[in-house]
Amino acid sequence: MEIRTLALDEGPHPDVPALCARLGELCRDGPGRPVTCDVRAVTAPTLATVDALARLALAARRHGTPLRLTGAGPALLALLRLAGLVELLGQAEQGEPAGGVQEGVEADDPAV
Repeated sequence: MEIRTLALDEGPHPDVPALCARLGELCRDGPGRPVTCDVRAVTAPTLATVDALARLALAARRHGTPLRLTGAGPALLALLRLAGLVELLGQAEQGEPAGGVQEGVEADDPAV
């Protein structure tokens, strides 16, 4: 199976319309298969970077396609966490189980 990858380059203002158009092309191959967004080149993320990723995540959701990040550095992860977008983009919060993982509960565990 081919890995569908989209790259977000370093820059003050990502070209969101072009990125969304490329995402749409990748999604035509079959909804449901994840698209990986490579963000290794983003070393100094800005709010424009976070905005672009949020828009990509919404576009992917409209296509029925999961969007996953790869290569996110600590600064980008911190901004995504602050904006509440880490889970939306397929990254589990530190200390939180990944999406779809349920924690076991014992019968004698106190209610939280």
